Amino acid sequence: MELEGKTIALLCEELYNEVELWYPYYRLLEAGARVQIVGSGSAPVYRSKIGLPAKVDVSIDQVSAARFDAVVIPGGYAPDHMRRCPAMVQLVREVFEAGKVTAAICHAGWMLASAGVLKGRRATCFFAIRDDLVNAGAHYVDEPVVVDGNLITSRTPSDLPAFLRAIIARLRA
Repeated sequence: MELEGKTIALLCEELYNEVELWYPYYRLLEAGARVQIVGSGSAPVYRSKIGLPAKVDVSIDQVSAARFDAVVIPGGYAPDHMRRCPAMVQLVREVFEAGKVTAAICHAGWMLASAGVLKGRRATCFFAIRDDLVNAGAHYVDEPVVVDGNLITSRTPSDLPAFLRAIIARLRA
């Protein structure tokens, strides 16, 4: 299996986008990775925008960046809740600064902005938060997936196949 031995943090909070959480979850499992749903600690189960539950495997206060080979941040409105949790923002910053895969799709760019990891980087996101990324120092690119070193970003659920191909390719490298 191409990602055997890799451990991925998949961040989750209330109002996550169900497709942007579950598609990466199962695709990364299929590739052989160990995927852990990491929550802020505010609840053991979070609901998606349509009410689909996601049970947390571990709370943010029980993990460190050293434990993971990558962090994947789904969109929806969850990133707005995630960035209110300093420990979640710190995990993203530490994973990024360690040179590990840091991947965000759709509104998850908010977490990258809050983590302060966008300055001088090429990135994409859902068009409505483009200004947030630009104001955080990113060079916005309107493409399905943008890879800038260990930073991988995508725009919308329709970009998920390209997003996951890029994540898996980077983790195999």
